[in-house]
Amino acid sequence: MRKITLWITCLLLVGTVLLSGCNANQPAAGASTDGKSGAPVKLALSPWPGWFVWYLVKEKGFFEKNGVNVELVWFPVYSDSLAALATGKVDANSQTLSDTLAPASKNIPLKAVLVNDNSFGGDGIVVKPGIQSLQDLKGKKVATELGTVDHLLMLTALGKSGLKEKDVNYVNMTVNDAGPAFIAGNLDAAILWEPFLSKAIEEGKGKLLFSSKDTPGLIPDLLVFKEEFTKGRPEDVKKIINAWFDALDYWKKNPEESLKIMAKAAETPLDEYKKGVDSVKIFTPEDNLKAFQKGEDYTSLFYTGQKTGEFLKGLEMLSSIPKLESVIDSSFIEAVVKQRK
Repeated sequence: MRKITLWITCLLLVGTVLLSGCNANQPAAGASTDGKSGAPVKLALSPWPGWFVWYLVKEKGFFEKNGVNVELVWFPVYSDSLAALATGKVDANSQTLSDTLAPASKNIPLKAVLVNDNSFGGDGIVVKPGIQSLQDLKGKKVATELGTVDHLLMLTALGKSGLKEKDVNYVNMTVNDAGPAFIAGNLDAAILWEPFLSKAIEEGKGKLLFSSKDTPGLIPDLLVFKEEFTKGRPEDVKKIINAWFDALDYWKKNPEESLKIMAKAAETPLDEYKKGVDSVKIFTPEDNLKAFQKGEDYTSLFYTGQKTGEFLKGLEMLSSIPKLESVIDSSFIEAVVKQRK
């Protein structure tokens, strides 16, 4: 899945920086770091409902329509895709905003150019019967994985009820363990993401108390490029964004066919994939324009990035919060939307 504990990410990135220093003039094998080379663009992705749209882009020929040669690189393990982008083995990756801040803080220059989607119910707090409110979590055994965006979701939910992490019996547990532990009755609550969330509700006789639908914009999923690629091949970046929006237009006009293509790519039954897609908000061009503007709530990537950075720094997972203007690049989405009008 797309989530990862940040201390693992940081360990990977420390190694990346060391390797980069030793091979400063040698691009990674297969990477298209030469802005004039015209080599295939290597775009990485991993399991998450919103990212399977890339297979719709590919299947319906929208990369070719826009004149860009793209190779989709599949990573079953999300953390591997983060490492691949950081080391230059791919040119772009589908990843969360929180996982973009860690490499940026390690002086690995990245550019977020597109919001694919926001989690909109795909992450949530599932609780035992009898727990009626967030306040009822006080003193209860609550599990989620330290440093993930779901940990941030938990703290956000507690904060809305006047509670802090110290007010609950917090257990640091991966989603792979927390889901079964909740179903077995060993936890009062767990913060999970799909498909673990639905399974815990169905099999664990739990109920959804709070979800990412209650905090729109808290968990944005992005298309992120190496900065050198955006500088060397800016037109290809715009062509890829255009291809993405072409696919969204096609999906709107041909919903069943599009969902079948994406479900097949996900190797998931159609009904299950539909549930996953319903838990995310796919971003339109207009949604993207708004997200890339500075604002005072989670609809703005700048606000979300600052709050996420403060969260990670508070956990000592970031030594400093990177300058968000150097990571969030609105120029590409602005140019594409202007072209499409």
